[in-house]
Amino acid sequence: MQIENPLIINATEAEKLKPILPKPLILSTPVTGWNGFYFAYHRQLNHIIPETCPSQHISAICIEGFQARMKINKQWQHKSYSPSDVAIFSANQISPAVEFEEELGFIILCLEPAFVHRTAYESVDADNVEIIQQLQSHDPLIQQIGLALKRELEISIVDSRLYAESAANMLAVHLLKRYSARKLNVREYTGGLPNHKLKEVNAYINENLDTNLSLAEISAIAQMSPHYFATLFKQSTGIAPHQYVTKCRVEKAKYLLVKRELSILQICHLVGFQSQSHFAKVFRKYVGITPQVFKANFQ
Repeated sequence: MQIENPLIINATEAEKLKPILPKPLILSTPVTGWNGFYFAYHRQLNHIIPETCPSQHISAICIEGFQARMKINKQWQHKSYSPSDVAIFSANQISPAVEFEEELGFIILCLEPAFVHRTAYESVDADNVEIIQQLQSHDPLIQQIGLALKRELEISIVDSRLYAESAANMLAVHLLKRYSARKLNVREYTGGLPNHKLKEVNAYINENLDTNLSLAEISAIAQMSPHYFATLFKQSTGIAPHQYVTKCRVEKAKYLLVKRELSILQICHLVGFQSQSHFAKVFRKYVGITPQVFKANFQ
C-alpha cells in the first residue's frame, strides 16, 4: 500500500503508533508533567515504519547493531548500524520509511521543540534553532545518555524525574552544539550562582524534599533557564542539582531515622521517594548500609 502522506507521530499519543509498533512499550516515562521530555524503550520484530513526520525531536538508539532497509529518494537502500550509531529525526520534518528485518530493542528520546528552545534561550538565539536530521550518526554520548536513563528508570520511574530532566537538558545542549543547522556558539558560564540565589534554591529544595522536584521548577527559583542554572549550580556546589537533591534527601532521612519516631516507609515518603526499594538502594549507596541497619544502630 502506497503512503501518500507521511504519518504524523507524537510521543504523547503512543496508542496511535500500534499499527507500526505492535508490541507494547517495555518502559516509558509519563507523557505529562515531565516538561516536554519523553523516554520509551521498545522491542519489535520484523516491523515496517512508513514515511513519518514527528512532532518532537527524536533521538533513536539501538541496543545492538542491526541491518535495515531505508527508502531514500524513492529508492530502498540497505544500511548497517553499529551499537553506538543513532538516528536523529527533527520535529516537523519528513523521515523516510524503514524496514527492519530482525527483532530489535531500541530507545527513543523525544524532546518537544519548546524544551530545546528553553534550553537555548540564554545561550543562543532560540528563534534560529533548527536541528538537522541524521539518518545515521556515530554518537556515543547520545547512546550513553539513553542507556543511563534506561538503567535509572528501570529502578524507579516515579523517583527519577529530576535525573531524567537533567539528562534531557544535556541531550538538548548536545543537539544544539552538534546538529544545529546554523553554527551555534553555545555560551559557557562561569562564576557559580550568586550567594543569595544559592541560599534561595537551597531553602526551596529542603522545604520541598517530599515533592517530586523538577529541574525546571528549581531553576525557576533562580530565574534562570535549566541549563544555565544547572551549570552555575554545579560550579557553586561541586555536584549536579539532581545529585544535590538526593544528598539532601539522604541527610534528612538519616536525621529522621535517628529520631525513631516514624516508620521507614513514612520516612521514605517524607524525603521524596515513592518506591521504598529505590529509597533503600539510594540510601545504601550514600551511607554504606540500609535504612533498617542504620536505624537499628540507634536503638
